[in-house]
Amino acid sequence: MIESISAALGLMSSFEVMIAIFIGSFAGIVFGAIPGLTYSMALALMLPFTFTMQPVTGISLLLATYIGGMTGGSISAILIGIPGTPSAAATVADGYALTKKGEASVALGTAVVVSTVGGLVSLVIMVLLVDFISTFAIRFGPAEIFMLVLFGFSTICGLSERSLFRGLVAGVLGLMLMTIGIDDIEGVQRFTFGNVQMLQGVNLLVAMIGLFAVPHILEVFNSRLNKEDKVNFDIGEIKTKLPGFNFLKKYFNLMLRCTGLGVSIGAIPGSGGPIAAFLAYSNAKNSEKDPVEKEKFGKGNLAGIVAPETANNAVTGGAMVPLLSLGIPGDPATAIILGGLLIHGLVPGPMLFIENAPQVYAIYMAIFVAYIVVFILQVNFIKHIVKILAVKPHHLACGILVMVVVGAYAIRSSFLDVNVMIIMGLLGYFFNRIKLPVTPIVLGLVLGRTLESEYRTAMSLSDGSPIIFFSSVVSVLFFLLIVLTIFLQVRKRMIEIKRNKLMKKEA
Repeated sequence: MIESISAALGLMSSFEVMIAIFIGSFAGIVFGAIPGLTYSMALALMLPFTFTMQPVTGISLLLATYIGGMTGGSISAILIGIPGTPSAAATVADGYALTKKGEASVALGTAVVVSTVGGLVSLVIMVLLVDFISTFAIRFGPAEIFMLVLFGFSTICGLSERSLFRGLVAGVLGLMLMTIGIDDIEGVQRFTFGNVQMLQGVNLLVAMIGLFAVPHILEVFNSRLNKEDKVNFDIGEIKTKLPGFNFLKKYFNLMLRCTGLGVSIGAIPGSGGPIAAFLAYSNAKNSEKDPVEKEKFGKGNLAGIVAPETANNAVTGGAMVPLLSLGIPGDPATAIILGGLLIHGLVPGPMLFIENAPQVYAIYMAIFVAYIVVFILQVNFIKHIVKILAVKPHHLACGILVMVVVGAYAIRSSFLDVNVMIIMGLLGYFFNRIKLPVTPIVLGLVLGRTLESEYRTAMSLSDGSPIIFFSSVVSVLFFLLIVLTIFLQVRKRMIEIKRNKLMKKEA
């Protein structure tokens, strides 16, 4: 072991490796921060450059891009209310609310710190518990994954501020949108209306860009027409403000819970950052005991940034476990990393840790260094990033419009995606007007495909018997959590209704 670690240090001491980590981290942050230009796209662009590199150098470049992209998604989510990545969707509510209060740098600094903490702690957990986590993840079959995703969907009511019914309607709408295209199992067309281009279905990121970006642009132009377009922030007063020790002490338990949640979710193939982020956000909101702080969720509560950003970055450590030990990628990003490993002759599996131990330890070190580099880059760029607030809103909206159109087209080189983005944007604008929450729609979009595919796979394995969903301890546990979550949310709303009635009577 000592010899392997020593050899890994020798591999990591190369100047080329450090340059690769720096370039990958920077590219990941940029692509993650720009809506539409995801870190998956950045990884796909970086992969050809690794062909001529040494194995550790090439893999370090890909890992740094992955980590930079995961953390960079929060930048646009906080500054302009548009998530750069699906994993940052849960950060929008409180992050953008803080920006509108003039606390953009506080929100960004918080996201940077907790992202780094979540990522580094997940790395430690991955190294120490790799065998246990691998065993835990491999036990998840279709029934268990379905229950896990259904548990995530059960939190949908908690994401609706005003009405349980509206939250449910929005969530079901998100699920329906994900059924458009070709059925993955039977290969039949669904809701394509004879249009060949509709066979590719609704892309998750395209829909998210439309739901978050277009309504924002329309609102800005509407304000412009009403002569309300003005800069609401004094840029001179905005400074880089990283949270200190007291902050870490206050949110230590929350970060610890969300890190564990992120690692567990990341270790399960087919899940990923968005699921972990939404579950963490729901956990933070439901576990808050202070009524005043609980009421601040969605209105600028730092816990609404701490929870999802810690969890989605902790996913990186968990996702590497099935990737390295089983060769199972959890999402498109890790699939590209898997391709990079295979290109350089590093075949994932039990033998990888025996035959290529120095390279494995070098991968661990590369992840650690990448998080440090990403942290340094973001800390030094925050003071420049917040200057975006000095731009006139309508000017910024024009720039965002160009970026989202280019980004939507670049995802699959399809003009249909641009049209879908516009349609989703108009729907999002209409939903905002009628007070229908958008976040449950996003959750439905994120969970829809996995929910359907795992359900149908499980039913096929059991010859149509629903008993399979209660045939394991894990499935039963998730079912009980679903029932408990729904009960608590309904109970909470009933208490709020009674309280409002009493207040009206007293008035």
